[in-house]
This record gives sequence, structure tokens and C-alpha cells, in this order.
Amino acid sequence: MKIKVGVFFGGRSVEHEVSVISALQAIDSINKEKYSIIPVYIAKTGIWYTGDELLDIENFKDIDKLLLNSKKLMIENDGNERIMVKYPLSKFAKNILGSLDVAFPVIHGTNGEDGTLQGYFESIDLPYVGCDVLSSAVGMDKVFAKKLLKDAGIPVVECVWFYSVEWLKDKESIIAEIEAKIKYPLIVKPANTGSSVGVKRVNNRFELEDAVDLARSFSRKIMAEVMVVDLREINCSVLGDYEKAEASVCEEPISSKDILTYQDKYMSNGSKGSGSKGMSGASRQIPALITEEMTKEIQRLALESFRTIGCAGVCRIDFLIDRETAKVYVNELNTIPGSLAFYLWEATGKKYSQLTEELIKLALKKDREKQELMFTFDSNILAMQGGIKGSKGIK
Repeated sequence: MKIKVGVFFGGRSVEHEVSVISALQAIDSINKEKYSIIPVYIAKTGIWYTGDELLDIENFKDIDKLLLNSKKLMIENDGNERIMVKYPLSKFAKNILGSLDVAFPVIHGTNGEDGTLQGYFESIDLPYVGCDVLSSAVGMDKVFAKKLLKDAGIPVVECVWFYSVEWLKDKESIIAEIEAKIKYPLIVKPANTGSSVGVKRVNNRFELEDAVDLARSFSRKIMAEVMVVDLREINCSVLGDYEKAEASVCEEPISSKDILTYQDKYMSNGSKGSGSKGMSGASRQIPALITEEMTKEIQRLALESFRTIGCAGVCRIDFLIDRETAKVYVNELNTIPGSLAFYLWEATGKKYSQLTEELIKLALKKDREKQELMFTFDSNILAMQGGIKGSKGIK
């Protein structure tokens, strides 16, 4: 019997369209003889849909028509299975659409990569691919990730972070702190978005205010960080879990400006003629033209960052290199990277079908380990003599 894999994509995120591309790429690569694939599309409204029409990217050109031809669903734990239930329920038709054995989330950014979806899977006891709730949340929050990495002795650039409401109350003191600790030029970014959305280079106070206003439109938490002026950006992927992990070859993305933009990542090659190819269509040098010594150092830091955050599945770790000093900094971790970084693994010698196979196996391994843990005691204090009335609580 085939293992039923639900591939979750879309989501309420600025990276919604990129998620669709990444998910359909992953679906194409999964072994259909071993796995039964069920697409689960989360629309921008937050409503969940399934249906074969979701497997064709051409259908996403007319979302309204696509959703009319798809089925709304909910997923429930009935004690034995995680079942997909038609929504709204019908009094006369069959409501159960099938069941799932494992979830494969391919949602980038908020409401999917940040631990929220993983928390839902945990609550209904559905095994899932990738990072757990904590590592997803930390990886998504650049401030928390930076703090953890720094505490572990992993090099990161300095930053000043603040909440949007603090900026509105007293932006002058925040500006003074930034100018004292970081200096210009610097980078301003939302603390918990991906794909370079809302990220700007800042050269002076006037540009700083504009950049913060842009970042505030995407996140309540904003960060200003040191800008590496003579910059090379290098990326490396890691695959595995806490027990065993491996690093891919390195790549050097080719940017059109001082920083790698959303357009560089997703609209540089694929936008002309055949539609976007996600991260796999971006301009890049693979392997990166760096020394063997530098490659090994980046791979070492990638593995150390992966373990420090507690990641699982496949991640992409992005690095900044100062050309002048040859200093390497970890920039950020992507716990569900664009196109699942398959292009880095193919360059390492691992086919995309092998990558998805290993990801599913890791998810099932994680679930087996979870089932060995104890979550309840064989007792019921509510049934004790006196019940609630006689209880004085626990002190």
C-alpha cells in the first residue's frame, strides 16, 4: 500500500506564488510508485483546498476558476487516521475525501515556515517533513536566530532591533542607537519575512526612516544591521537531523544590486518566456568560485548552525563574506528554502527524487521517535475523591 503524502503549499504569505512553484516541483520529483500524492493548497484567504486541478501550474493563472473546481477541506484526527473531511459538511453526500500518512509542507514565510503549520500537525499527530515548531519559529525570526547563533560562537553581523510600536513612540532614540552602534551604510529588514521582501540598503537618516516604514508594513519587529560593503553572498544547504546531517556544495547567487532582491531570486531567468522556475531559475554560480578552505569553513558553519537551531529536513543557510577581510558571517537560515534547494543537491550528486525520498524518511523517523515519548500519565486527578470541590490545587 502506498504511503499517502499531503503536500501543503500556498499560504497567507508574501511568498505565496513562490510556494506554488516550489511545491509543484517537489510533487514532480516524488516517487509515484511508492507514494500517493495529495495536494493541499492554502489560499490567501486561509481556506484549504484539494483536487487534481491543483497539480497543474497553468490552472493557477485563473485562481477563481481553480478554486471553484477544487474541494474545500479540513483535516481531523479520528484516533486511528488523519482524515480529510469535505467542508462544508454535506447531509447527503460522502464527506470523507481520504486520509494522510505524512505532511510535506512547502510553504515559505509566515503562516507556514514559522512553526504555525507545524504546530497544527503536532496537535493532530500528523507526521511532517522538516523542522519542528521551535526550530521553524527560531529560523523564521532573524533576531532570535542571530542571538542563538552568536551565543554558540557562530559569527553574525551586529544589529539593532525594535518593535514597530516603539518606532512610532520614540523613533529619535532608536535612530540615535542605530547610528551609534552600526553607522551607515546599513541594512534594514523585517525580522520575520524571507525572499528579501522589505529589505533595503540605507545610506543616511532620511533613507533610514523610509526603510523602516517599508519594513513595518511586513512585520511588527524590525532590525537594522551592519552592511558588508564589499560583499559576496554564498549559500549552502544542509540535509538531515540532529543525529546525522550533510552539507551541499556552495553556490554564489548573482545579484543585480548591492543586495540580492526578490527579482534576482525569482524573476531573473524564468520570467522570460516560460514562467518562473522559483529559486532554481535564479542566476547563480555552482559551485561557488571560492577556495577549498573557504568552502569547508562555510560547510562547517552551515552544519553547526543547523544543529544549533535544532533543524531537520532540508535547510539553506545564507552567508555573507567580506571580500576585504575574508570574514564569513551567517546571514540567515531558510527552514523551507525556495525550490527546497534541490539545485544544490543535484550539484552535490543527489537527484531531486532522492532528496524528497530522504525528507519523507526523516519525517517518519521523527514520528517513530516521538511515539516512544510519554505525553500522559495513567491517572485522572479529576476522578479523585472530592473532585474539584475538595481540591486545593497544586502548590
